Amino acid sequence: MPLRNFDPNQVSVIFGSIIGGYADGTFVSIEQNEDSFALTIGTDGEGCRARSNNRSARMTLTLGQWSASNQALSALHNADILTPGGDGIAPFVMKDNSGTTICSAEKAWITKPPAVSYGREPENREWVLETDNMIWNVGGN
Repeated sequence: MPLRNFDPNQVSVIFGSIIGGYADGTFVSIEQNEDSFALTIGTDGEGCRARSNNRSARMTLTLGQWSASNQALSALHNADILTPGGDGIAPFVMKDNSGTTICSAEKAWITKPPAVSYGREPENREWVLETDNMIWNVGGN
């Protein structure tokens, strides 16, 4: 069996522009909002599963307060709030270039700006994005 390698520098995120300046630890997280199937069991024990057509997902990007991407994301979010045409909606792509995982959405937006805090050390900024239709390929390295 070959030795597999993972390099966090090979994980790229594009949302409006290339995102960078990630915080230490988990820097991108993507989760589908609803299960793909729901199971119902009748009183006689017979089961039926219902397919959900909800492909919405929530993405969290954790950046350091020093990241220039904070300004780019702020500009995108402000454009979305201040214009009636949804100018803050942009494609989203997360790709592990050292593996085969890729998650993409034609339309994504920022749900709200991150909480802002300051302390003795640089703080993190968590940007939460959402999409109505995520396309998934969870692969390996």
